[in-house]
Amino acid sequence: MGEIREVATEPAPAAIGPYSQAQVHGGLVFSAGQIPLDPATGELVPGGITEQTEQVLRNLEAVLAAAGAARDTVLKTTVFLRDLGDFGAMNEVYARFFGAHRPARSTVQVARLPRDSAVEIEVVAAVRDAR
Repeated sequence: MGEIREVATEPAPAAIGPYSQAQVHGGLVFSAGQIPLDPATGELVPGGITEQTEQVLRNLEAVLAAAGAARDTVLKTTVFLRDLGDFGAMNEVYARFFGAHRPARSTVQVARLPRDSAVEIEVVAAVRDAR
């Protein structure tokens, strides 16, 4: 089956439940969903969907780096929004973050997210560095 490696990095928030930040297997990184927690405080960042999406993507970038991947190796994202009315603002931040890279994506509205955040994003990415 091959080795499964757990990813844990301090520049991203620690898991708030019985799960890991990400798992690496077969050259792929499977992240847990990230919500807009400040890694230093463990609290939601202040602001609306723009600020929350920016923090989520910073958290994911830290997890990807610890796994040996990067934003340009992301293959698939899933975006969970509390309100699809926030899609446009989230999408602007998301587009800036990924630039010309365009991972496959699903976006869904959900009834509620952990800590009542407005957005949660998870990714699947290819590993550059097989450490």
